[in-house]
Parts: sequence; structure tokens; C-alpha cells
Amino acid sequence: MVIDNPYLPDDFERTRDLLIIELLYMTGIRLSELIAIEDKDVDFAAGELRVIGKRNKQRIIPLDISLCGKITHYMQMRDEKAGKDLSRLFVRSNGKIMYPKLVYNIVHTIMSQVTTLPRVSPHVMRHSFATELLNGGADINAVKELLGHSSLAATQVYTHTGFGELYNIYKRAHPRAK
Repeated sequence: MVIDNPYLPDDFERTRDLLIIELLYMTGIRLSELIAIEDKDVDFAAGELRVIGKRNKQRIIPLDISLCGKITHYMQMRDEKAGKDLSRLFVRSNGKIMYPKLVYNIVHTIMSQVTTLPRVSPHVMRHSFATELLNGGADINAVKELLGHSSLAATQVYTHTGFGELYNIYKRAHPRAK
């Protein structure tokens, strides 16, 4: 995958861009939540990320140790490149905050290199996160909480892929389904 390619340059922008992709995929956060993350929102000791979602609702999302290491590496590069007195986690090389269209373009450009999906966006990464969890057997209520949805109906949108796959398996495997 493009994220793990050891032959790509390890510069500030490339490191930031790949971290954005990985954070979106590993946490399912919204584009607006990603842009608003501040350094203080990352708890490395607990392996947690605090985000403020829709209707100013706060939620805590688990981070694995590998992702925490990548965030630490990025922050060191960011501080050298853009300055240490920054509150936002993700910034441009001049230290100014990211904006939605820039993040969209980053995701679209990088993911277009590795997928043939017709649409590639931060929201597709969120959809992939939810689908992977559901396909892996996660409880739909847990996925609802991780995504920050206020109702289960909003989360059920993501079940079509997982349950569609289950339906196909059922049709192929169950003797009475044929």
C-alpha cells in the first residue's frame, strides 16, 4: 500500500499527508474533526484521541501504538518545519491551519494511486472504517459510538456492504438458500 512504501521521501508534507490518510482510515473521524484536532487532543499514554463532532459532541477514539508513533514522528517534523507554537495537529508547511479542500485533495490524490473506486474522499475513508469494523464482527452500537452518530439509523447506512457480503455467503453456503 502507498502508506507503507519505504521508497517515498520522508519529508514533512509526505509524512503529514500519509498520516492524514491513516488517521482517517484507522479512526473513522470526519474531515471537520481531523482539521480541528489539537495537540492536546492526543493522549499518547492512554492511546486515545479526543474529537469534537457534530453538535459539539465530544468522543474518545482509541489509537494503536503504531499510529501514536507515527503521530509523534510527524509532530517532530512539523515542529522543525512550521514552528513549535502551534495548537493544531495538522498544518501546512507555513504553519497555517489546514482547510477542507486541501485535505480532500490530499486524500483524493494519494488514494487514487491505489484504488479504482470512482469516488475517493475523506468520507469514503470513514465509510471504509465502518465497513471494515462491521465485516470484522464489531457490534453496530460500538461502531455507532466510534463514528459519533446520534442514532443507530445513521450507522445502518454502513451495513449494506457487510450484510450484503453475509447474504452472498449465506446464498452460496446454506443448502436451503439455493
